[in-house]
Amino acid sequence: MALSSFFQSRGAVFSAAIVLRAVFLIYGLFQDAFSPMKYTDIDYFVFTDAARFIAQGTSPYARDTYRYTPLLAWMIYPTTWPGFWFSFGKVLFAVGDIVAGWMMFRILGTYQHMPQERALKFASIWLLNPMVATISTRGSSEGLLGVFVTALLWAVLARRTRIAGLLLGFAVHFKIYPFIYAASIVWALEKKNPASNRRNTTSQSPLEAAVNFVTLERLELALWSLVSFAGLNVVMYKGYGQPFLEHSYFYHLIRIDHRHNFSPYNTLLYLKSSPHAATTPSFGLERLAFLPQLLLSAVLIPLLLAKKDLPATMLAQTFAFVTFNKVCTSQYFLWYMMFLPYYLPDSTLLRSSSIGIPALIFWILGQFAWLQQGYQLEFLGRSTFVPGLWLSSIAFFFVNVGILGVVIRDIKAKGEKGGAVSSATKTK
Repeated sequence: MALSSFFQSRGAVFSAAIVLRAVFLIYGLFQDAFSPMKYTDIDYFVFTDAARFIAQGTSPYARDTYRYTPLLAWMIYPTTWPGFWFSFGKVLFAVGDIVAGWMMFRILGTYQHMPQERALKFASIWLLNPMVATISTRGSSEGLLGVFVTALLWAVLARRTRIAGLLLGFAVHFKIYPFIYAASIVWALEKKNPASNRRNTTSQSPLEAAVNFVTLERLELALWSLVSFAGLNVVMYKGYGQPFLEHSYFYHLIRIDHRHNFSPYNTLLYLKSSPHAATTPSFGLERLAFLPQLLLSAVLIPLLLAKKDLPATMLAQTFAFVTFNKVCTSQYFLWYMMFLPYYLPDSTLLRSSSIGIPALIFWILGQFAWLQQGYQLEFLGRSTFVPGLWLSSIAFFFVNVGILGVVIRDIKAKGEKGGAVSSATKTK
């Protein structure tokens, strides 16, 4: 009864979400001060160092391992002010969590037609999730990314294609991977009478189908996303030159990060990182990792599913992208968690306890097994690469592939009931 009344109040849920992050922030200060194992993520020191270099009038890329847009360093510029709280960036990222959660709540109510209590429950998958709160308060910028991606979803569902284009270009500039959503958004933005469109496509020639595919909304999306993405890149290139391109974009094509990496490519990347490997010719299997990854996340899943349920399709895309990526850290899990509130309400994972509960247990156990092996390697100096770390990476990969299969089957099962974009149009 008390739990039910809790979810009847927006104020109670959002206050709890704020308190949760405040508790983690305060706890983090104590752990950093008194424990040899620090709470603050190493990436946060990279961000703040880059901001300090900007404050000194130099490039953020003067800080080794800064691989992000300069915008991120500018966003946390106040951490460089004398006497200002060093944790400003953490607070900003935590606020991003809350804003993203608010938009999720609004999308669930407006476009998935949920009553307030039910919408708050599913938005709480993000808002009251300790993993989400921990990652942001440790200093990861994924909370801000959640704002940009959730706002992008809202703009598409609301048929605000110009805003959607601007947000898509901005999101891809901020973090490359959201480019995979372009295919789903374009495919889902069909004319406003989808039933009529489906009847007409059977009698269309290929040329007629191609002409009809080019709509004003799709052209607007392409134009404004190009303006946003290209404009930001031109400004950053003028300010920071070739290092901006090298560290923000080109680096991600050749990165061989192996620490904290859940991917099955982990051991291979470790071997490739050695000085001896750099001078020894090899096939370079890890260089082909992007082929199944992009084929699934940017081509097959959008074409197969986007017109059925856009938010759930974006979940499937992100899940596939993270699962098949050659570098996979715990922060990446937030990329698909932000779509769970839209998918779970009608999902097999929630309806069938015989599927959902084992899937959750195996997902957690897969991480635990890897972390146990990773801790021995990275903190105790024990070589656990084979078989421990390698087998746990493979096991976690197959767990994720299994969950992805369930998600795809669920979206396909929606059949011809109408996609999220078309149902959103009916509410206008």
